[in-house]
Amino acid sequence: MKIILDTNVIIAAFATRGLCSALFELCLDRFEVFLSEPLLKETAAHLKDKIRLPDAQCRMIDAYLRGNCSVSEIDSVDPSSCRDPDDLHVLGLAQHASADYIVTGDKDLLALGRYRDIHIVTPREFWTIAKENPPEISPISTK
Repeated sequence: MKIILDTNVIIAAFATRGLCSALFELCLDRFEVFLSEPLLKETAAHLKDKIRLPDAQCRMIDAYLRGNCSVSEIDSVDPSSCRDPDDLHVLGLAQHASADYIVTGDKDLLALGRYRDIHIVTPREFWTIAKENPPEISPISTK
């Protein structure tokens, strides 16, 4: 399954121990997580300015994200697709990556519910979806 984690989910994952942190770990373990340069830049800016993490820690998180997620290009999206133009890059990323889900706390994105065939859900909703659909267990080799 291909997943887009919005900036607010990533920030919450690194800022506190809780649902977003657990969800982030689950997604890295079981799914393919896609990010883009705009999402990475926004994440770094918020970690530095809002969370007030030191530059060195922000660079470590950026390197961690780049090493564990797929960094993808973004497609151009019709500006009328979302009421907040700042969210168009998230839709463009999801479209380019052929994502199954966008996981976000952003009310403008959540108001859409779907973008094309991509589900837009809260972290809590995706946690439930992921937990109800465990990964396939590969058979034990008898060799």
